[in-house]
Amino acid sequence: MHMHKNHPFHLVDVSPWPIMGALSAMITMIGLIKWFHMFNNNLFLIGTINTILIMYQWWRDIVREGTFQGLHTFSVTMGLRWGMILFITSEVFFFISFFWGFFHSSLSPNIELGMLWPPKGITPFNPTQIPLLNTLILLSSGLTVTWAHHSLIENNYSQTTQGLTLTVILGVYFTILQAFEYIEAPFCISDAIYGSSFYMATGFHGLHVIIGTTFLLICLIRHLLNHFSSIHHFGFEAAAWYWHFVDVVWLFLYISIYWWGS
Repeated sequence: MHMHKNHPFHLVDVSPWPIMGALSAMITMIGLIKWFHMFNNNLFLIGTINTILIMYQWWRDIVREGTFQGLHTFSVTMGLRWGMILFITSEVFFFISFFWGFFHSSLSPNIELGMLWPPKGITPFNPTQIPLLNTLILLSSGLTVTWAHHSLIENNYSQTTQGLTLTVILGVYFTILQAFEYIEAPFCISDAIYGSSFYMATGFHGLHVIIGTTFLLICLIRHLLNHFSSIHHFGFEAAAWYWHFVDVVWLFLYISIYWWGS
């Protein structure tokens, strides 16, 4: 039974998902430790499947609140906006730590590295091959997601669909090329600080591309189900902000690690 309220805020219903999400994340992390030490990944897989199922149901409830129950008022969406801005800010600092580590080692390589960068025996990637293609792919996807956003604001259903579909395809294409690059790589994560810096930075960026692509794919499905209007589509806007962040991080990665660092 809904009580009458004299404020624009949304007081969330009692939900099982926060506590279940925390428990499943804990199971996933314990499973990761078990996998590393005992070479058995069954607990990790159980935790991961659990986490995905909880994420699906939790976000389904939020979509229902914002779309069908009309609980995402102006005040609520402003709160969501600030939440997304602060989340992206925290992600920026997460990547700053990787760049800090990379430049700390590359600007003054110590005696253990042979006072040389890249360290002796490391063959870096040619920055004009797959990395340059991936740069073009991500820049193009930034254009297509902006096109989709403007089309949505102008109530152009078909062009929003086209722009979002192209963005998702480009995101998947980027991931396939990066996987190919990893398979063909002449060095691994245990090859000195170069390998560690390279795979931590590009690997976490790759993970963010997969998350961003999934985010945009869900927005595409929601768009096809008519969940968005020209004035009420923060879910899509958050995905676009996140995608632009991923795009900018890649430009820094390309310039510093692939081009300058090689």
